[in-house]
Amino acid sequence: MSQPTRSPQPGGEPDLAAVAALFADRSRARILTTLLDGRALPASRLAAEAGVTQQTVSSHMARLLDAGLVTVERSGRHRFYALAGPEVATVLEALAHLAPVPPVASLREGSRAKRLRDGRTCYDHLAGRLGVRVTTHLIDRQVLVRTDGGDGVRRSHSDDLSAPSVVAPFEVGPHAAEELARWGVNLVALQHDRERSRPMLRFCTDVTEQRYHLAGALGAALLHSLRDQGWVTSGPRPRELSVTEAGEAALGRLLDGSPAQP
Repeated sequence: MSQPTRSPQPGGEPDLAAVAALFADRSRARILTTLLDGRALPASRLAAEAGVTQQTVSSHMARLLDAGLVTVERSGRHRFYALAGPEVATVLEALAHLAPVPPVASLREGSRAKRLRDGRTCYDHLAGRLGVRVTTHLIDRQVLVRTDGGDGVRRSHSDDLSAPSVVAPFEVGPHAAEELARWGVNLVALQHDRERSRPMLRFCTDVTEQRYHLAGALGAALLHSLRDQGWVTSGPRPRELSVTEAGEAALGRLLDGSPAQP
């Protein structure tokens, strides 16, 4: 059974240091980054990704659970852990903008970095070159109409690089439903979803591309549709996305006949 995110309690100033300390440990940071693709993963997978023992992972997860940063669900004898919500993913993305990037030290690391830049998940929506390219297409087709006078997917000068998730400088265009239907997204149903508590449109400043990519409820619905139709699939490592053969053809048609791969 999943544990809910801890509700704010009345009192004085938030204790930022207590939360920041949870992100400061390298193993915990790797665990949280592994969960950034929105999936629920068992402790054994998290241990392998973080390069620590399952006993160490269990200790880390206990602290993260107590802080409300992750949830856990039992399935048989196993426990599956996931980020507690998009707000945790936003913090991780913000830290990624501020963090130094170590030099690539091997061919394997270089290949991994390229795959992540080409296409990846940012919690529950598309990121990387593919995410930015799809967002650009939606702007070109006036599915998304910019409201701040900016140009395309270029970030606003007022948007700090350390604050990747922003209230959208866009609105949904008048003919968006028809175009989104081609992508398998029912805009009317999404707009009338009474259980939706998150904004329809949010945007992240992409870590690698320094351009906007679509997030929010619409971004999540778009990625969900691409997965359901078999156009993209998870890569060999967490967060990586690969465009399938069927996706190459479909996305090529949708993206005005140009190649689907960035």
